[in-house]
Amino acid sequence: MDFKQIDEARKILGLDEYAGMEEIKSAYKELALRYHPDRCEDKKKKECEEKFKKISHAKDILAVYCAGYRYSFKEKDVRRNTMDKEFYEHLKRFYDGLFGDLDL
Repeated sequence: MDFKQIDEARKILGLDEYAGMEEIKSAYKELALRYHPDRCEDKKKKECEEKFKKISHAKDILAVYCAGYRYSFKEKDVRRNTMDKEFYEHLKRFYDGLFGDLDL
């Protein structure tokens, strides 16, 4: 497995360059439901089968890549990761509240 395969898998699932397992699972689930051969019209069944295979393969590639990731449990790394997520959520709540009422 190399960068090209991982990057292609990420793009197939419609993920940004930074994504967690929950985002991978969610993207896979959404696309798998959309392109599952049993849910497609007969005339598009072959196309759906091919897309479904690509989506499943992409998820498998990313799952293997993520399973091999080594997490740091050092205090400084835990604090940095926790603060980043908390800060992001704080900003998201602020901007969603600020711009969420716009009717564009």
